[in-house]
Amino acid sequence: MSTPTAGANGSQAKASKNFAPTFAPGFNLNINANNRSTNSAPSQQGGGRSNSQHLLPPPEFTSPAQVRTYCNALRAAAVTLSIEVAMGAEILKGVLAAVPDPEGRPFGSRVRAAKVARKLNKAADSLRDAAKNAAAAYSTFQQEYEEEINRVRHRARRPQQPVINWDQQ
Repeated sequence: MSTPTAGANGSQAKASKNFAPTFAPGFNLNINANNRSTNSAPSQQGGGRSNSQHLLPPPEFTSPAQVRTYCNALRAAAVTLSIEVAMGAEILKGVLAAVPDPEGRPFGSRVRAAKVARKLNKAADSLRDAAKNAAAAYSTFQQEYEEEINRVRHRARRPQQPVINWDQQ
């Protein structure tokens, strides 16, 4: 049995290229703080969020659409927060790594910063898991209540087809 030549399995030989390893983060972070409150009066709780700025809709589950809306909103909020917390962990790690180690250990400041950031990374992972569980909750709802949903689906109003008026020419 002969050994395959370079590129025989679809890959190219990369050892001949001399590229120095570099680190270039491939992400962008845009944070938009929108104040959607129509009321110009300050919040009554001293800096708290107004009702229009809640991340989730009210938990009113009177229809399958409301269950879907709630689960989608939870999933979207958890994904967004997961990304923000992970970015915060990286920023915090960078800031804390610049603080000198009190005992003068080599790389001691990086080790201490990594310990702190590790907890924030765990929080980001938990938020990502919350997003997965929110999507799974709606999927399970559809599976468990498929019979009830299908029972009333036929009674739902079908969209009206546009009628062509041949008299208008």
